[in-house]
Amino acid sequence: MQSDLFEADHEAYRETVRGFVDCEVVPNLERWDEQRLIDRDTWRAAGKLGLLGLSIPEQFGGADEQDYRFRVVVIEELARVGAASLQSGFSTNDDIVLNYLLRLADEEQRERWLPGFASGESIGAIAMSEPGTGSDLRGITTSAIKRDDGWLLNGTKTFITSGILADLVIVVARTDPDAGSRGFTLLVVEEGMEGFSRGRQLDKVGLAAQDTAELIFEDVCVPARNVLGQIGGGFGHLMDSLPLERLGIGLAAQMSAEAVLKWTVDYVSERSAFGKKISQFQNTGFVLADLATRIDLSRAFLDRAVRQHNRGDLSVVDAAKAKLAATELQWDVIDAGVQLHGGYGYMKEYPVAKAFVDARIQRIYGGTNEIMKEIIQRDLFAAAGRV
Repeated sequence: MQSDLFEADHEAYRETVRGFVDCEVVPNLERWDEQRLIDRDTWRAAGKLGLLGLSIPEQFGGADEQDYRFRVVVIEELARVGAASLQSGFSTNDDIVLNYLLRLADEEQRERWLPGFASGESIGAIAMSEPGTGSDLRGITTSAIKRDDGWLLNGTKTFITSGILADLVIVVARTDPDAGSRGFTLLVVEEGMEGFSRGRQLDKVGLAAQDTAELIFEDVCVPARNVLGQIGGGFGHLMDSLPLERLGIGLAAQMSAEAVLKWTVDYVSERSAFGKKISQFQNTGFVLADLATRIDLSRAFLDRAVRQHNRGDLSVVDAAKAKLAATELQWDVIDAGVQLHGGYGYMKEYPVAKAFVDARIQRIYGGTNEIMKEIIQRDLFAAAGRV
């Protein structure tokens, strides 16, 4: 089933995105994996072409384009070539960090921070996870103590996407240990602040080119003007941002599944075994028919979720469903793709093998899929009046 999500403007934009992907991304994928880092010049090139920060107001260098379907085009084109590491970085910038800034930054903060996100000069990160806590954000121990001139920040964060390259980090800190969920505040730490340092770059199973790091804050003096949103409102700000983050993860999973299905169909249509094409074996056809059907059903749900987001009414529960269903589907498609590629599916030179290691994190970050099920089941029983 053909998606009806896009209109003529989106397809015209796709030509620009595809040109960038083919010229700036594809030739560099292998090198980025080897150096475990994506060139900053790539970010600048993307910014110059309008691939970053589309939703930023025009006075700050953006296009003031609120239609999320343009972001979906970028996600789809990066998935087409298996550029999951770059997709992860772009998504962190646009769907997470920029989302916080656009919703919460005051005018002075907007003037300081938004132009860099539009041009690709600024790379952002969100620092939530800690060595002793993962999806349970209430377990955060990074603390900030009020000073006359701002806040004294101490703590360590881990699993931070874009942690090495980040110029701006939104840090979730406990500012009132006795206030429960009202005791967290978002503080923006910028490159060059004394006491802010990078720990080791983490050696991950997949997404080799996507820099992920530990971040260390030792008596960092964060000025009062770098408080993002309300003091004590950090937990609520996080909850408000999660639907878009999870929608972005779900879309990346969906587009990856669609790309891998195509790669697999092409492969089994060309390779032969026991005197006939692999595609001619009934098992091959049945496996791919099932996956193609599930992909179409998932795409219909995600297309609807994108439209809901554009209207401003994508719910926490529906975003959790999108993330859960699409990432589980992605894994099933990739696993089947590897199997149908046979031994070649285990070779790094084949994109399905790279997709295999890159995709595993999808069911973990943005809230584990077990947490997604918890969100969904709570809503299910609340609607039934059986909480």
